[in-house]
Formats: sequence, structure tokens, C-alpha cells
Amino acid sequence: MNAPFKILSKDKNSQARTGILYTKHGAVHTPVFMPVATQACVKALTDEDLKNAGAECLLSNTYHLYLRPTTKLLQQMGGLHQFMHWNGSILTDSGGFQVYSLPKFRKIKEEGVTFQSHHDGSKHLFTPENVIQFESEIGSDIWTMLDVCIHAKDPSKHDAREALNITKRWAERAARAYEKTVPVQHITQNSDGSFSVKNSLLFGIIQGAIFPDLRKEAALHMAGLPTHGYCIGGLSLGETLDQMKAAVSAVTENLPEGKPRYFMGLGTPVEMLNAVERGVDMFDCVWPTRVARNGMVMTSTGRVNIKNAEYRTQDIPLDSECDCFTCRTYSRAYLCHLFRAQELTSHRLLSIHNIRFLIRLMERAREAISAGTFLSFKEDVIKKYLGK
Repeated sequence: MNAPFKILSKDKNSQARTGILYTKHGAVHTPVFMPVATQACVKALTDEDLKNAGAECLLSNTYHLYLRPTTKLLQQMGGLHQFMHWNGSILTDSGGFQVYSLPKFRKIKEEGVTFQSHHDGSKHLFTPENVIQFESEIGSDIWTMLDVCIHAKDPSKHDAREALNITKRWAERAARAYEKTVPVQHITQNSDGSFSVKNSLLFGIIQGAIFPDLRKEAALHMAGLPTHGYCIGGLSLGETLDQMKAAVSAVTENLPEGKPRYFMGLGTPVEMLNAVERGVDMFDCVWPTRVARNGMVMTSTGRVNIKNAEYRTQDIPLDSECDCFTCRTYSRAYLCHLFRAQELTSHRLLSIHNIRFLIRLMERAREAISAGTFLSFKEDVIKKYLGK
């Protein structure tokens, strides 16, 4: 299955590359950070905030949307885009992460995963097949397959092997379900190299915990299935930076070059740049907005905890190098006051900054890759961010 993905440039000294992924709702320039709209909303932000921050693609969660407002309701409303008034692209996670994060509420069998709703205790079965159906009802642009994720910190290789084996079998079932749901591929390449896309795309999820041999096996297996792109799952969950690097390399080195690679759940600057160096194209994470609601922001010179007393009298932006609405408009002193006064506006303004910070970081990474200076750019950014 060909992917509507165009590689624009490659770094001479690493696997970093720039590209464009085309979906039903337009072009997504890579490397890219995708804000997380778990329940059809990026917490504290509007679609206008996201557009102004430069977001091209959002991530929503099939598990949460299935429970409420329900995928059937979204289908009745004309799909998730119309429901939340978002004109850009949307990728939906399969709900597989909830297999990992809600262990008290699920049971894994060969057929699928039985969840107990964390809202009302009702039981629901997710299978590789019906997850594809749910994503079809949601109407997202990129669908992901149901998988089994395990903890990445000191995992048992036996457990990792068992989870990978189930994930591989489920991936084969999901691919067949996608072909039945979308029997005709309407992807055409235009004379300028761009693509016109009328269908939702399918991404497979690669597991294997921190074990490079399992990651390689998973990557080779997924490369043999009909998908438009690949997800790297089960990382950024407690493993060391070196373990993360080794696992990512084992995946990207064994995947076709012409399809996008998406690192699920990664949203910290140092780790994102290391993954870009290894050929990763897409990222998402709730972390930037979650920590913003607790007063922590990322700046070009490191993290700032805005509630600290030292910022009460600083009449300067959060980050003098940032072009976001918050940094162009308000001082650290004002933001410190809002947060300490428990004004909810602080959640919005700090979230706008953190989202824009990561989107802009990826914009700058694309410029550096195109200019052939990515490694020096990465080194400079990390050195400044970490204060070293």
C-alpha cells in the first residue's frame, strides 16, 4: 500500500528528514508535533488557539470518544471534524494505551480487550475489527490499530514477547478489517508531487518494549502489512534515554523510507530531537498542556515554574525567542499573578505557549534539516535548554 507521503529533504549526517503527509483534510508538514484532543478538545484551548499556534494535526482517543459522546453520536453529527469545528487533520489512537494505563479495568484475550468503563462500570469489548469500525464512525483522517502496550521500565522479556505476538496477530486482523471498510483506495498523485486523498489512512503500531531484537522483528512484520504509516508505541513510559534511542533505531532502520513514522506519546524537547535524528516524523503528547495547568512552561533556556515568587516582578515575556500569543502579549509577572490567584485564564495562556513551543521547535528542525545543519541545531537547542 503506497503512502501519500512526500519526502522533501534529508539530513546528510543523520536519518532526519522533512516531508509532507497528505490526508483528507490537507497537508501535514513533518517533523510535526500534534496537540492531544483526547475527548475532542485540547484542554483549555479553542480551535482558534490551535490554528494560531500552527497546529496542522490533532490526536484524539477512540476509547474515550467511544464512551462519550459515543462514536454513533459523532457519526450522526457528521464526524469529529464537524463536531469540534476543526478543519485540519485528526489522528485517532486505537485505545490500546488504555490497555496499559487502566489495568484494573480490562482483560486481554485473543479476541480483544474487555474494558470496564471508568465512568459507570459498564463492560465493552474492543477488537481489532470493531476499533476500525469505531474510527470510521469518528471520521478521523488517520486510524491506528489495536495493540497491547506494556510498561517500558524493566519489563519482562517474556511479557514483551507475549504482548508483541498478540499485537502482530491483531495487526493482521485490523489490516483485513480496514480493507473491508475502505475497499477502494482513492489516493492520487498530482503532477507537482502532492497527493489528493479521499479516504482515511491506516497506521500500524510497533511494540517490543526496550528490546531491540523484538523491535526489529515488529518493524519487519509491520512493514509487510498494507499500511500507510507506522506508529512506535510503548516508549516514553519509564525507560532510560539510551534504551529509548536503541529501541527507536531498531524500528526506523527496519522500516521502508517512503512512509511516515510516528512516536506515540512523546512531547519533551530533548527526546523529540533525538527521535527526529533517528528518522521519526510525528509526535504527540498530553504532557505540554498537563504541566502548563500546573504552572510549568518550556522556554528556550529551560523550564520555568511560573508560580515561583521570583517571577512576580519580572516584566518580560516567558520566552524572548517565542512568537506565541502569550509571549507577545503578557509578562511573566502577570502570568505569575494569574496562576497564584487561581485564575483559569492562566491554564489557557500557559498551554498556548507550551503547544506553540513544540510546534515551533519542529518548524525550526525542518529548517535545519533542509539547510543541512540539523545536528548542530539539535546540539545548540539541547545545550541551551538544559543550561549546559
